[in-house]
Amino acid sequence: MESVFQVRTVGYVRSPIRDRDGAPRQGRDAGLEVSVEILPDYAQCIQGLEGWDLVQVICFMHLASRDARMVHPRGDPANPLTGVFGTRSPARPNPLAVYTSELLGVDGLTLRLRGIDAVDGTPVLDIKPHVRRLDD
Repeated sequence: MESVFQVRTVGYVRSPIRDRDGAPRQGRDAGLEVSVEILPDYAQCIQGLEGWDLVQVICFMHLASRDARMVHPRGDPANPLTGVFGTRSPARPNPLAVYTSELLGVDGLTLRLRGIDAVDGTPVLDIKPHVRRLDD
């Protein structure tokens, strides 16, 4: 039985990437600096975050296909079709991206981060500190 859930956007990625074609294959490898603008209703949620080196950012890849079940890994037709759960493709039934990003700073409601390959305006659903002993 399929369930539908409602989630809330807590902020938006602000990135130099303007469209999907301009996105690098992996955000961490690209070393891009981006920001996340937290919505005012969630200002209290970021208190205490500045003490962390790494954070996990969960985004909704709003421009990705939700119909894909199989893809050619890395978009290369030479690669055999693979189920999306066996790939890192953004095209999937629930196009969520989970980034482990370097937290460069917190300025008011803006988080400065390195290691996210999301398009400008991508909705952010959650942010959590990355705890090495639990998350590595």
